[in-house]
Amino acid sequence: MDRSTFLFAAVIMVLAPMARAADRVKVDGGILEGTVGTERSVRLFKGVPFAAPPVGALRWKAPQPVQSWTGVRKGDWGTRCMQGPMWGPLHTRDAQMGEDCLYLNVWTTARSPKARQPVLVVFHGGGFAAGSGSEPRTDGEWFARQGIVVVEPNYRLGVFGFLAHPELTQESGGHGSGNYGMLDQAAALEWVRRNVAAFGGDPSNVTINGESAGSMSVSALMASPLTRHLVHKAIGQSGAFFASPSRNMSEKTVPEKEEDGVRFATSVGAASLAELRAKPAEALLAAVMKTGGWGYSPGVDGYFLPQKVSAIYAAGQQSRIPLLAGWTSAEMGMAVAMDPKKPTVATFPEKLEEQFPDQADAAAGVYPASSDAEALRSAADLASDLFIAYSTWKWIDVHAKTAPVYRYRFDRALPEANGSNRFGAAHASDIEYAFNTLDSKKADWQPADRDTARTMAAYFANFVKTGNPNGPGLPEWPEFGKTRQVMRLDAVSKAVPEPGRARYEFLDAYVARPSSPPP
Repeated sequence: MDRSTFLFAAVIMVLAPMARAADRVKVDGGILEGTVGTERSVRLFKGVPFAAPPVGALRWKAPQPVQSWTGVRKGDWGTRCMQGPMWGPLHTRDAQMGEDCLYLNVWTTARSPKARQPVLVVFHGGGFAAGSGSEPRTDGEWFARQGIVVVEPNYRLGVFGFLAHPELTQESGGHGSGNYGMLDQAAALEWVRRNVAAFGGDPSNVTINGESAGSMSVSALMASPLTRHLVHKAIGQSGAFFASPSRNMSEKTVPEKEEDGVRFATSVGAASLAELRAKPAEALLAAVMKTGGWGYSPGVDGYFLPQKVSAIYAAGQQSRIPLLAGWTSAEMGMAVAMDPKKPTVATFPEKLEEQFPDQADAAAGVYPASSDAEALRSAADLASDLFIAYSTWKWIDVHAKTAPVYRYRFDRALPEANGSNRFGAAHASDIEYAFNTLDSKKADWQPADRDTARTMAAYFANFVKTGNPNGPGLPEWPEFGKTRQVMRLDAVSKAVPEPGRARYEFLDAYVARPSSPPP
């Protein structure tokens, strides 16, 4: 062996253990070894356990401390929580599904605990019934390359995450029942507080993000006494726990959820909690899927949520932190576009009369229908508002009274051959843009889509770092509470006067009527 070959081999022998050591971190439970991301500067730690497996006697219990392991744990994507097939956009990289699913994934470029990088914790959407922290469209690598530590946890879903039952309430020691999925999210944030420094993250600079059910989770995490001190900034994409006239996903009380739980137990032939816990997870999931997989979501349990989220915000008791939030321009427009019985000048007033029986004339003032085309547009607006836009607007409007808020409307609609996007950008279509992950799915992406993604992701990254989305090379994004300006995100992004306020004020007044149940 000549001298140069010997020296090269010696350097490799010295550096290999050093590189391996740099890819290892010690966290609750033991030592982890990461892998290299698509770009070599990124370290990815997959399938990190943040709580004990919620199986057997721990089914429908608050998450317990993580179980220790020996040696070095080399993770994979982990296990997605129990869920049925829901709809197309939801894809996960987990190889398996099961109850043992309380894992998270971490992306980082930091090489030292002293790096103190800002932290982004992402809670996936999916109607509290589907989804995973391994979804390709929320891949954390791009944000990691911007100097941000990204953490994406799973949380229990559907009947496994949100079942309430009188016996569960009785054994909880005053903590109610039915919010196990939210307690998983709280446990993940506690894990971040204790462990994120090992990945170079700053536990005093944590931003939470979510879309749809993930955004609803963000609004609740800001309100809960268990978590509001653990978050320092928040990003919400289409969703909040503020009830609309359609009462979509409004938080039920413990007694209401207990009634649901007893009915479910009876439907699967379980006369007691013990019998219910003895049922195989697959049997419980199959029973739920017979009715579509929906119907289980967070509620007012007196512990995670002592009151409804809207009441906590109304009292100013939420975490008064900077918020960046908004929604897409046609959240449910596709439902109208794809409906074979499209509303017309003649039929749309009947829809308003049905939805607002004693306020149909006032509703027609903000949802006009002087032509068939206008009726279609108003029907798309109404569907989107009742589904999720109004509740998100209300969250933003209330929070802006006590903290900085940056509001957006996502307008970039990818052309669809079936015409489903004829009214604008559909629900959840902004996710790939926000994470700059357009290539996570096949689509006819145009240069304008790339521009939109770069701009939106840059705004989000700036906000995660500083609490303000503005930065060099980006159009100025005014603070909403001070200017009533909204950032319209598209190929050319710009701030515009708040659109649609008259519609939301009408819905707000309708919800607040004495004859209307409190939101």
